[in-house]
Amino acid sequence: MQVLRLCQKTGLVKLGHVALDGTKIKANASKHKAMSYKRMKEEESRLESEVMELLKKAEVVDGEEDQRYGKNKRGDELPKELAFRESRLKKIREAKASLEAEAQLEATQKEGKDRVPEDKAQRNFTDPDSHIMPAPGGKHFIQAYNAQAAVDSAHQIIVAAEVMNKPSDRGQAEPMMEVVKNNTGQLPRQMSADAGYFLSDTVNNLTAQGIDVYMPPDKIGHRLTLPPAPRGRIPKSLSIVDRMRRKLRTKKGRECYGLRKELPEPVFGQIKQARGFGQFLLRGSDKVSSEWKVICTGHNLLKLFKAHEGLLGRGFLVTAFE
Repeated sequence: MQVLRLCQKTGLVKLGHVALDGTKIKANASKHKAMSYKRMKEEESRLESEVMELLKKAEVVDGEEDQRYGKNKRGDELPKELAFRESRLKKIREAKASLEAEAQLEATQKEGKDRVPEDKAQRNFTDPDSHIMPAPGGKHFIQAYNAQAAVDSAHQIIVAAEVMNKPSDRGQAEPMMEVVKNNTGQLPRQMSADAGYFLSDTVNNLTAQGIDVYMPPDKIGHRLTLPPAPRGRIPKSLSIVDRMRRKLRTKKGRECYGLRKELPEPVFGQIKQARGFGQFLLRGSDKVSSEWKVICTGHNLLKLFKAHEGLLGRGFLVTAFE
């Protein structure tokens, strides 16, 4: 926060336009340590049967040893195969209960009804907060978190950074703009985000707060050029979806939405490729969120140093923090 405020103080943050995007970053966990709810039910049943069978065998062995050595004599420790299965069963039951509680909470908030998790719902045993998500490019899947960043157009300063454990960006635009306001003291005049963030209510609410929103309802490819908009003002009778489509076809709309490709995407490239940050080291949503904010603070610090290095020299940062 202190670095961001310093960036504002030195004129690197203008809040004229802020672009929002998310990137998938690997969790400190293997996707092979994840299990679906359907598989959990199957494994729970199988392990329960195996544990019962092993316990029956153990009782037979105990009886034989009692006859041989006498009762009340201490035998060997719990057999390894039984200890392993009981430990595994305990972990599966905990993960299964966590998924069920999560599904019930979601159902209560939306419908007020009981609900069980979908069979494909998953939980990772190494980092339960992480989820399997499509990797950048969508050709394979990784155990990951969805790292969000809102980037100011003036000097690519990150003005808001958060982490979520859902692959979709839907519903994140409003919370991220609120974080921008909390961090900088004001909302941006304009904001852009891709189709993954679009909701009619989101556009309405952000516009009502005075933000000029550029957020397509349809996916727009990087190389796709939208046709020019028809002449004249945008009719007020159009729906929010159609108004946004028309708005993005205007000259201003194409220019403003184009900033999205020049802001968060290069920033993610600098962080992940140039600086080699491709995986979180910590585990759990809270710790991962803190780690992402440290990474983003480092990015801003580098931008701050490079912006003033030539003019004021290295002593500038020392003086600024005093």
